[in-house]
Amino acid sequence: MAVETQAIKRPINFAAPTVGGFGAFFGTFVGASNGSSILGILAGFVIMAAIAYVLLEVLDTGMEKSARWGLVALMVVAGFLLGGIPGAVVGGLLGWFFGWLIYWVGMGRYRVPLPPYLTGGQVLWHYTFRVMCGAIFFFLVSPLVPVIWLSFNAQDFFTITPEMLRFDPEGYSFKHYRDFFTSSEWQQALRNSLIIAPLATFLSVSFGTLAAIGLSSEHVPFRRAIMAILISPMIVPLIISAAGMYFFYSRMGLQGTLFGVVLAHAALGIPFVIITVTATLVSFDRSLTRAAANMGADPVTTFFRVQMPLILPGVISGGLFAFITSFDEVVVVIFVGSAKQQTLPWQMFTGLREQISPTILAVATILVCISIALLTTLELLRRRSERLRGMSPG
Repeated sequence: MAVETQAIKRPINFAAPTVGGFGAFFGTFVGASNGSSILGILAGFVIMAAIAYVLLEVLDTGMEKSARWGLVALMVVAGFLLGGIPGAVVGGLLGWFFGWLIYWVGMGRYRVPLPPYLTGGQVLWHYTFRVMCGAIFFFLVSPLVPVIWLSFNAQDFFTITPEMLRFDPEGYSFKHYRDFFTSSEWQQALRNSLIIAPLATFLSVSFGTLAAIGLSSEHVPFRRAIMAILISPMIVPLIISAAGMYFFYSRMGLQGTLFGVVLAHAALGIPFVIITVTATLVSFDRSLTRAAANMGADPVTTFFRVQMPLILPGVISGGLFAFITSFDEVVVVIFVGSAKQQTLPWQMFTGLREQISPTILAVATILVCISIALLTTLELLRRRSERLRGMSPG
């Protein structure tokens, strides 16, 4: 457990260069946008180091709040002069960040949540590791920003217009969202997805939960080999699975049918259910089922009244993963389905190939919001499962 330490003001010869280093980093982008990255690096370092010196050494520390707001105002003005309204917005954000950073470093607040016995190198690695994780997260999430931004484009093409850059209200519109909710093709694709995904999820949860419970027993022969086979759809390249399903379903008469698409998506979702439920069963106390049997409960009653409530978070988590997999899948449904089973991702793929429309971006934004909501639910369920198993404090 971390020991709280007291914040102690750091020497200016440490704080100013540290803040200047961050200024040089952001100055790289500002300089590149104005034709000289080197000049941006030098100017960013010098300016931010000088501002850190003024705020920490010249001004009184009791003026922190006023100084931070003054820095925000200064950066807004500088951003507006360099890049108009978008520059002012970016400048305001940078002003808020550096106002916090200067006092966080200069007043030694970065040491407060850390144990006092850590060396300087250990403190540096502690925050470097977090910066690296944040950079990776930004790298993964940043491609979504232009997609969401362009979904509000008032024009019918994939371009950020000058009006959008100026944050002119005329450059923004909800027309592409209206197109999605009023187009018969998009709505039919949405209905297909909302039919196929829940059915596939139900089959995945049913079969995956039963398989996980069976494979968790030590008396099942070849359970490792069976487990490897059941989770193979997660390992085998999707195009190979899709081709195999196509040839198999063609001989079975299931190719081009709704039932065939549901079975294919269920096969893709079962591995997620098996893995999450198996992880939940690791800490399950099997003496509870034996006690229920001794009390006269049959296996079905024992499952639904004793076992299921305890493994329910894992079952729901696996079901959500299976739902996301089915709702977002496009390769298998192209091989196995027909035009009548055209799902939302298939419609998006067709739109990108045949008729490029920003409506695709509006649909993508909606799917991103749905994914965020589902992943948030998964995290809440994970924490609840840990509390039920006594792995984290309540």
